[in-house]
Amino acid sequence: MDDAGFWEACSNRRLAFQSCNDCHTLRHPPTPVCPKCRSTHVHWQEAPEIGEIFSFTRIHHASHPAVSDQLPYIVAIVTFPELPGIRFISNVTETDSIHIGMQVRLWWDDIGDGVYIPRFKAI
Repeated sequence: MDDAGFWEACSNRRLAFQSCNDCHTLRHPPTPVCPKCRSTHVHWQEAPEIGEIFSFTRIHHASHPAVSDQLPYIVAIVTFPELPGIRFISNVTETDSIHIGMQVRLWWDDIGDGVYIPRFKAI
């Protein structure tokens, strides 16, 4: 599984992305082969706790009954200046105001059974 390292890091409350050992290209979502140099040698690079909103949308209609009590909620693309090329999709919580370029801080949502989901909140 290409994403096993991602979920293993999440289980330890660490957000990490694949990085090519040969050309150092970062990538997400995880893939078996580097798109730049075709290497299969990877390591997992930890992301910083602070990110920046690249884009977002506010969801007003539940796509699944499990999230209907959380409406409206924000889905955002988060970037990390220290990790060029990484764009990570997550939720931004605990905010009424959001804008592109806003800084956000990583937090971990414990959804049970030892599973933690990376989410973000306004700083």
